[in-house]
Amino acid sequence: MRNSISITSIASVSALGSLLEDIWTNYKNDKHHLSIKEFDNFNAWVAKLQEKDKLQIEKLRKSDAKYKDLDESVLYALYVSRKAIKEAGWSANDDFGINIGSSRGATILFEKYHKEFLQTGKSSTLSSPTTTLGNISSWIAHDLQTSGPEISHSITCSTGLHSLLNGVAWIQSGMASKFLIGASEASLTDFTIAQMQALKVYAKNEDEYPCKTLDLEKNNNTMVIGEGASVICLEEGIKENAIAYVEGVGYATEILKHNISISSDAQCFQKSMKMALGNVSPKEIDAIVMHAPGTIKGDLSELKAIEKIFGEHEPFLTSNKWKLGHTFATSGLLSLELGILMLQHQEGISVPFIEKQKCPAKINKILVNSVGFGGNAVSILITK
Repeated sequence: MRNSISITSIASVSALGSLLEDIWTNYKNDKHHLSIKEFDNFNAWVAKLQEKDKLQIEKLRKSDAKYKDLDESVLYALYVSRKAIKEAGWSANDDFGINIGSSRGATILFEKYHKEFLQTGKSSTLSSPTTTLGNISSWIAHDLQTSGPEISHSITCSTGLHSLLNGVAWIQSGMASKFLIGASEASLTDFTIAQMQALKVYAKNEDEYPCKTLDLEKNNNTMVIGEGASVICLEEGIKENAIAYVEGVGYATEILKHNISISSDAQCFQKSMKMALGNVSPKEIDAIVMHAPGTIKGDLSELKAIEKIFGEHEPFLTSNKWKLGHTFATSGLLSLELGILMLQHQEGISVPFIEKQKCPAKINKILVNSVGFGGNAVSILITK
């Protein structure tokens, strides 16, 4: 990192809510926010947005005639982007960049329009512009009335942290001084859940905890899909209103032997964590917010990668997917949010069904991991 990067605000909406104080309160108990949803041909565990947030998002949809035909992934991103720039004190005159990614994109609308096409042989007028991935960042730029650069991309489940990489790169290059980065997913649809079930990774159990992230004794995969959006305001330099700082970034892609799996010791994570650490000693890392999707191989391979890098100096380990589901692209940024909250409150959030860990007396540096299909890992080092 050539220059300091400040995180001056973060906003999100997920199964844990949309207010940071509520989100932290929900992290401090051992309750998950997963529920059974009825689909056309099956029922499945999911992590839905809270009803009060759904109502506010529907209100946003009705606030502008142009918004009535937008996919929920766009509306979720609009909802949290407004909050983030207000908290950071940004205005349209700042001409900040925007990079909002999504793994699935406009899933709800795409499935709707495709079904319509199969039934009628015709497609609706707005089917193309409302389902292109780039329309997320474009609509946010419209809504916030900014004229800076706009980027949208998809790199599977590490998309959100790749957005952060892009924002950092633009700022470090001198091409921008501020960047709004984020990700959004509204993917609780029949086809999306059926796809995950076909991969044999989805939760089937009716235990107290449907998703057993980091439980190495589990006999079945326990991934549960959630929906949500998260955005972060990044600024060049050390700012007085910074809530955390990006101290290091790392990324890696490994050669795959299977479409959905990474190596048994997650070599991509080993490389991304080493890069993010830079000259920082592994002994200085107080906690790691893991990707840990709740699958047998996924959880174990990441743990092995951590063991390779940290040895006997293994930090406090945690993950949030047992509580709010795997939100695809948004997951890495929700993990980053958990890391920021732990820095602010100086308290580690434990996973309830694994052996209790000793939380460090002081939490100064946290590593956040994310990886997706394709073996594309990202690690971000944040500090107070």
